[in-house]
Amino acid sequence: MIDLKACPLWLYRLLPFLRWWPNVTPHTFKADSLAALTGAMIVLPQAVAFATIAGLPPEYGLYAAMVPAIVAALWGSSWHLVSGPTTAISIVVFASISPLAEPGSPQFIGLVLTLTFLAGLIQLAMGLARLGALVNFISHTVIIGFTAGAAILIAASQIKNFFGLDMPRGAHFHEVLIHFGTHLADIQPWVMAVGVATLLSGILAKRYLTRLPYMIVAMVVGSVAAAFLNAEYGSEATGIRTVGALVASFPPLSLPDFSFTAIKQTLFPATIIAILALTEAVAIARSVATKSDQRIDSNQEFVGQGLSNLAGSFFSGYASSGSFNRSGVNYASGAKTPLAAALSAVFLLLIVLLVAPLAAYLPVPSMAAILFIVAWSLIDFHHIGEIIERHKRERIVLAITFVGTLVDLEKGIFLGILVSLIFYLYRTSQPSIRELAPLKSEIDDPRRKFVRQGTDAPTCPQMAMLRVEGSVFFGAVEHVQQQLRNVDEADPRKKHLMIFSRAINFIDLAGAEMLSKEAVRRRRLGGGLYLVGVQPNFCGMLNRGGHVEEVGRENIFDHKGDAIQSIYPRLDSEVCRTCTARIFRECHEALPDGTPRPAAS
Repeated sequence: MIDLKACPLWLYRLLPFLRWWPNVTPHTFKADSLAALTGAMIVLPQAVAFATIAGLPPEYGLYAAMVPAIVAALWGSSWHLVSGPTTAISIVVFASISPLAEPGSPQFIGLVLTLTFLAGLIQLAMGLARLGALVNFISHTVIIGFTAGAAILIAASQIKNFFGLDMPRGAHFHEVLIHFGTHLADIQPWVMAVGVATLLSGILAKRYLTRLPYMIVAMVVGSVAAAFLNAEYGSEATGIRTVGALVASFPPLSLPDFSFTAIKQTLFPATIIAILALTEAVAIARSVATKSDQRIDSNQEFVGQGLSNLAGSFFSGYASSGSFNRSGVNYASGAKTPLAAALSAVFLLLIVLLVAPLAAYLPVPSMAAILFIVAWSLIDFHHIGEIIERHKRERIVLAITFVGTLVDLEKGIFLGILVSLIFYLYRTSQPSIRELAPLKSEIDDPRRKFVRQGTDAPTCPQMAMLRVEGSVFFGAVEHVQQQLRNVDEADPRKKHLMIFSRAINFIDLAGAEMLSKEAVRRRRLGGGLYLVGVQPNFCGMLNRGGHVEEVGRENIFDHKGDAIQSIYPRLDSEVCRTCTARIFRECHEALPDGTPRPAAS
């Protein structure tokens, strides 16, 4: 038997499931099996609904929840993340491919498989390149705005099925609303009745029958209502269509379309899906990990998601990602290892083989009603309200992302990311700069406590003391430089400037050069620039750029007490002679030139 604990590091990286496999015991296997069975029952109606959103035959949603789920569980890093088809990915797939081919057609399916393959390839490449930290640049507000926009698009795409209307394929959001408003007279009442019955039963089941999967309850009610109406009036009169029997089989082998035209058409949307899916998966994994006290490796999740989509493209699955609902249920059901997510795919296959013929009785308007409920649940009203009420800039990011998603789903999330990064760069380009002074009431305290300038903190007439908080990089240089020059422009006597730099977390070459020029300028004025509490990275940049000599090694200090003792003798004694502020301990002992200080009047 192989001793898994003695495996080399490279084998763990190649086969990461070896890390947790020794933890599988009869006890954990039982817990994982129960969680997997619960997850399989939940994913069955969801997978069919998501495939409908994506414009694919219903069984393709089931296929996407089988092989990809197993691969993602074995090669990911999360104990509880469950991968498979998701709402946001499904709507992006439909929006990307529907203008290129008829939904459900062989050409459409081939392009979707190509899209899935490319998305997986991009995800795998990003994981191997250790780019897991990139998801941190996609703000929570962008995800909320995009998800809300996608939810509205999901609901809009199902209006025709809920009301029994004929609508042009690939219509934009506003076109759907216009078409619906001008064709109210064409609504089929029996179709709408089934949709309403499903919608109401789903809402009530979700609220009051919390132990039962509300989707299954709603589907049963909708199917019974449709069967009754068809038996009473005939399917021709009611116009109620059904999903049709599912194919009860193992995920069949498939081959993406690798033609140049197909790759060219799907490369950009594949990039969007890759980034969106990774963001979704890592965010969900981290969310669940906070409850399970687990550390998530973003790079390994990238690899796991990439391999799952690559495998899915060859087993008739379309683009998948982590599912919040199924991952949350997996954790709540007592899953102990990633084996639960893999077993859920096995149980799903067994369930499909048993119940696939029953899908022939599932009415299309019931599917539309369920998707209405799903879309509503995707909108995070709590955080949206909080953002609108309290955060001005985030409010703009949210609105732009939401509207951009409605206008163009593929580009909406990138637009939100761009605006979010612009605001971030704007904030970082203006680091906080505050003027400080020692507390006069604690002037003899050896710790020399400094506070923000106020009524109890008079300032030195010859030297300003500023605290800089943030990064001094090329984007912030102009702002910082102007603030430093404002000191002597407002009061020409303040030729000396002490900068408390412990809170400067980063400085680049442009920032170091700016400080060296400021030091030279102040020496020409007859004063100096002094840096206190310089961090190692800060010091390293000054050394690498050759700016230490320009600033002056004698002007760089570890502690403010040492700095004041060294700087005080350089001040103008004539100014100090008439100064009544006396904010430093040295002021009370002697003048800068060593002359004994007369007592303050």
